[in-house]
Amino acid sequence: MVSTLLINEMDNVVVAVHPVKKGSIVDAVAGQIVVQQDIDQGHKIAIRDIKQGENIIKYGFPIGHAVCDIHKGEWVHTHNVKTNLGEVLNYEYHPHFQPLQKQPARTFLGYPRKDGSVGIRNEIWIIPTVGCVNAIAQNIAKEAQQFVAEGLEGVYTFVHPFGCSQMGDDLVNTQKTLAGLVHHPNAAGVLVLSLGCENNTQASFKEVLGEYDPERVRFVQCQDEEDELAAALGQIKELAQMIRPQKRVEVSADKLVVGLKCGGSDGFSGITANPMVGVFSDMLVAQGGTTVLTEVPEMFGAETLLMDRCKNREIFEKTVHLINDFKEYFISHNQVIYENPSPGNKKGGITTLEDKSLGCVQKGGKAPVSDVLKHAERVHTKGLNLLSAPGNDLIASTALTVSGCHMVLFTTGRGTPFGAPAPTVKISTNTELFHKKGNWIDFNAGDIVNGESIQDAASRFFDYILQVASGKRTRAEENNAREIAIFKHGVSV
Repeated sequence: MVSTLLINEMDNVVVAVHPVKKGSIVDAVAGQIVVQQDIDQGHKIAIRDIKQGENIIKYGFPIGHAVCDIHKGEWVHTHNVKTNLGEVLNYEYHPHFQPLQKQPARTFLGYPRKDGSVGIRNEIWIIPTVGCVNAIAQNIAKEAQQFVAEGLEGVYTFVHPFGCSQMGDDLVNTQKTLAGLVHHPNAAGVLVLSLGCENNTQASFKEVLGEYDPERVRFVQCQDEEDELAAALGQIKELAQMIRPQKRVEVSADKLVVGLKCGGSDGFSGITANPMVGVFSDMLVAQGGTTVLTEVPEMFGAETLLMDRCKNREIFEKTVHLINDFKEYFISHNQVIYENPSPGNKKGGITTLEDKSLGCVQKGGKAPVSDVLKHAERVHTKGLNLLSAPGNDLIASTALTVSGCHMVLFTTGRGTPFGAPAPTVKISTNTELFHKKGNWIDFNAGDIVNGESIQDAASRFFDYILQVASGKRTRAEENNAREIAIFKHGVSV
């Protein structure tokens, strides 16, 4: 008998746990079913006849409609299903949530900062204000490894192509993104490296940066220095001397800010890793901590579930703007709003954007939505936050870091090697990926398919996250995978 999963009793499809051969017998709720085609793992099988125009139900919600009659036992995917989604919509607020019961906060070992925040890493970050100094920044980071010792956990730079020939909102967005990195609590010290003739001038960048600690944040402008490498290394040496005596101390987990992201999703994403991360999110929020859910285009089709969890009408209105503003962004560029899921998602068993979104938003658990953040806005409200950013893995993970997330949780069914500036925890949706790409994946949620409860997996995962917060390095950190991607949508000159 072939193993399948019925996610919700209202569903008219099941998900294949393993590849299924034509003629195999599936033991479904409606009785035994003969599978009509070869079907890959993570893909859907109809458990009853579905008429043309009838909704396909998964997770207890419609994920699209049948474009032709689908017979019991047939493969249900992009060839016979189409999205139900439309364009910009009007929404009504129907609050439906229960505040989480407060739980005692656990602890981790972190680095308290002067501003009251806490770092989970003690690093020096070199922030180029313009792409022209990228090579210099990389040379500085390489030479500065001589200063790394106990207390100082590394020196890193995050290169990018922007900071000049940008206009209007694009330049401001670059400045806000870089400013968010300068303020990040994982950076015990920062060197801001500029050229001197870019339109992201040092003076204008400082205006966007706002108040900062001059002992912690240093500036070098390359055109002003006879030897910019020596000048920069001199500043980093001073920062290193200040940082090395610092020690980790016990800190309450309510200080943690954790970003929630998925990529390379498959048919198991909404069954294993994403709901497990959702339970983790609720556990952290119940302890007074903060989580941040992003990827706005991957909320389309499931947005009303988030809107009904907004703690008040003001947050509901901000969520409506979050969704509709992103749709208007698509329309302004003459792009199809629902050009999603990706080819890799489809190969993994995700059929429509509703299918993807209903799995994606599960990373936010069941907590009320406490706040909605603009792109590059820093977190200032505890609890579950929504953040404006696209689904692109590097841009969204950069945005989570810029908003102040100590780490990024990244669920994946197909795997990816990248890492954000903040420690990036890769969580596999299936055990096969965990074993195949052990050099990329930190935690396996695939055991949920084999019988482990989501709650038990989330409890194990919470223990693991406290270890990461206390200094355990992720696979991405071990592989030196640290990069940024800045959201750009305007004119370059």
